[in-house]
Amino acid sequence: MMGLTGSRRRASVGVTSTPNAHDDVVDHGLKSRAATVSIVSNALLIAFKVVVAVLTGSIAILSEALHSGSDLIAAVIAFLAVRRAAQPPDEHHHYGHEKVENVSGVVEALLIIGAAAVIIVEALRKLLEGVTIDFVWLGIAVMAVSGVVNLVVSRGVLYPVARRTQSAALEADAAHLLTDVYTSFGVAGGLLLVRLTGIEWIDPVAAMAVAVLIVRTGYLLVMGSARVLLDETLAPDELDEIRRCIKDHQGTIISGYHRLRARKAGSRRHIDLHITVDESLRVGEAHDVAEHIAADIRACIPNADVLVHIEPRSHERVDGS
Repeated sequence: MMGLTGSRRRASVGVTSTPNAHDDVVDHGLKSRAATVSIVSNALLIAFKVVVAVLTGSIAILSEALHSGSDLIAAVIAFLAVRRAAQPPDEHHHYGHEKVENVSGVVEALLIIGAAAVIIVEALRKLLEGVTIDFVWLGIAVMAVSGVVNLVVSRGVLYPVARRTQSAALEADAAHLLTDVYTSFGVAGGLLLVRLTGIEWIDPVAAMAVAVLIVRTGYLLVMGSARVLLDETLAPDELDEIRRCIKDHQGTIISGYHRLRARKAGSRRHIDLHITVDESLRVGEAHDVAEHIAADIRACIPNADVLVHIEPRSHERVDGS
């Protein structure tokens, strides 16, 4: 057990740096502030777009106002989700509340797709009835400003915080806003073509192109959140890192391991495995080995809950069996 004593000193750094596993890498206050920025920016952009859509008569700008409306709802959902996910486990939710973020991602995606359906219906109506565009330059300016604001909020605020805290809700909100960036510049380009050519049906056609892009984003968000809700295993690189951490001790304090399983819930990882140890170890010694392996995995994979089951060496099996 000398190898364990020495290696335990090294592992203890990771253990003491994360006294509460629930708070490993997640700054819930930062997540809430990022979601608040998204709410405020969306509310202001909706007001501008609605006013300009009424003044210009542009269905494309109106579609963007509707899209921003879904963005606002999505931002509010993200805000509520990250606050709920921050709650520690309780008697009704033993594994915590992190999957709330993944549920919110699905809801946000459905909102995106619903907004796209409204845009397509309205664009088709305008194509049949005809459309007249006024104050084109005003519309172009508002769309350009909207695109720049959403780009700053998405790339400069939401995505960095989502990556740092591994937040599914903020990542969905960032993807939502990034779609707005593309669509805003697309609408501005369509309005510019209307101004240059005088062909006003370009406006509803541009709106439908916007809707198609929105549907694609919604589909990707649904699939991403659904994989987590269905307990899909971790990414291959994370699984390889877990195996590396375990194999560092294979042949020294453990004989081998098997039944490695891992899944994700919100920003948390749940990992469990079986290790095999020498039958001569006392219960307390075997327990120390298991705790050491769990601590090393937490040091390799931040924000993880790790469960290690101990078996005698005679039960050795192939990893994954």
